[in-house]
Amino acid sequence: MKLIAITDHSTRANSQNVIELANDVDPRTVSLDGVDRIDLSFPKFTDGRAYSQAFLLHRRLGFKGEIRATGDVLVDQLAQMQRSGFTSAVLREGQDMAVAQTQLDRYKDFYQGDAVTVKPLFVRHPVAVPAAVPPAEFSDAGAYV
Repeated sequence: MKLIAITDHSTRANSQNVIELANDVDPRTVSLDGVDRIDLSFPKFTDGRAYSQAFLLHRRLGFKGEIRATGDVLVDQLAQMQRSGFTSAVLREGQDMAVAQTQLDRYKDFYQGDAVTVKPLFVRHPVAVPAAVPPAEFSDAGAYV
């Protein structure tokens, strides 16, 4: 996930077709033809509707462009944002970029599937089943051979 400081965020990128979706808009009702980036807003960090929008865009609608989190974006939310389908996040003022990157680097894999990695861990990395052990044979003295 790409991290963007609030000072580096622009609502309109050069040569990109960008749309901003309010968090009460159903992404399934919006035409995505020619769209390069979709900005989803977190008006408050406690309002998680943009997670559902990102999931719908990435997994159900197959949107391949940039899905950017904007608004009240905290470091604590980044791992879940990434798992929901966000590809970039604009950190709110006062959030440390180094701490944010550390948070993203903390967990390399998750047991459950998500919007980005659909298959759960046990399917992606199956555990080798040990070979069957033949039944022990007894010798004449009654000890295992």
